[in-house]
Amino acid sequence: MRDGAFVMCRRGATAAALAALMLLPAASAGQTEQRTAWGDPDIQGVWDFRTLTPLERPVELGDKEFLTAEEAAEFEAQQLAARDADRRDGAELPFGIGSDVERAYNQFWWDYGTNVIDDRRTSLIIDPADGRIPYTEAGQAEAERFFAVLFGNVAAGPEDRALGERCILGFNAGPPMLPSAYNNNVQLFQTPDTVVILNEMVHNARIVPLDGRPHLPSDVRQWVGDSRGRWEGDSLVVETTNFLGETSFVASTSNLRLVERFTRTADDVLVYEFTVEDPTMWTRPWTAAVPMKRNDLPLFEYACHEGNYGMTNLLSGARVEEAEAAAESGQP
Repeated sequence: MRDGAFVMCRRGATAAALAALMLLPAASAGQTEQRTAWGDPDIQGVWDFRTLTPLERPVELGDKEFLTAEEAAEFEAQQLAARDADRRDGAELPFGIGSDVERAYNQFWWDYGTNVIDDRRTSLIIDPADGRIPYTEAGQAEAERFFAVLFGNVAAGPEDRALGERCILGFNAGPPMLPSAYNNNVQLFQTPDTVVILNEMVHNARIVPLDGRPHLPSDVRQWVGDSRGRWEGDSLVVETTNFLGETSFVASTSNLRLVERFTRTADDVLVYEFTVEDPTMWTRPWTAAVPMKRNDLPLFEYACHEGNYGMTNLLSGARVEEAEAAAESGQP
């Protein structure tokens, strides 16, 4: 842990459920026996969801669902080398990294982890079967716009930068949660009628009622939406609606509907599965699954707050870039 910088359709339900089972440890295909004092499955604690496994299956892998042990080792080595951005060999770097400041990052600062998930699946997406996000034409355009903002547009104001940079939401905290550069930890708290989901990134806490109350009226919108939970067998199911249009989840809108499932499959494993639906952005609902591992260390404060000096410096730099561009073009 470091103090620094997506309702499943009926057709795909069986395939996704079978794929999720493959995430379970070989010695424990059943559920954990740990229970709270009132009898619910005990999912409390700090859970680590870092992994090198990408959300989407790389296009070059085609229909290959799993890597061999040798392929996984090679993939891990390539990913770790590529993220050592402080090299001075002039090599082109991935992920939009290019500036002097970004080239300062190496494995000391990153915390993506050093391994793919245990079953060596080629993507976190388990449905559809190709491991790819099923974008609509509008969704693809929005995804391209999102990453253009993230990796270098000249911002006129704070609203032109990503929510993570503005310290409003963490870039891996979601909802839904996705592994990213660092602070890939979440702490869960339980009472008989409430679950709290506390993300280390930007210390956001979602308070999820389990008492059957309805969602908020549709005109009440929130950064992390409005969450309601229930138990289905040994899985905690959290349904979230009422998102703002500025949701931080790539290529989604206020139409986003999210269903998350938390299932403790062993004492030290919590499988986190989410299904997202937004007909304006995706041609169908899609599902990803992330096996989280228990972390015995505590969370640390992530000292990021809206309006901090980082945003002042970002905007000041943008004005300098504009002035330099105008001077080069001969404009006043």
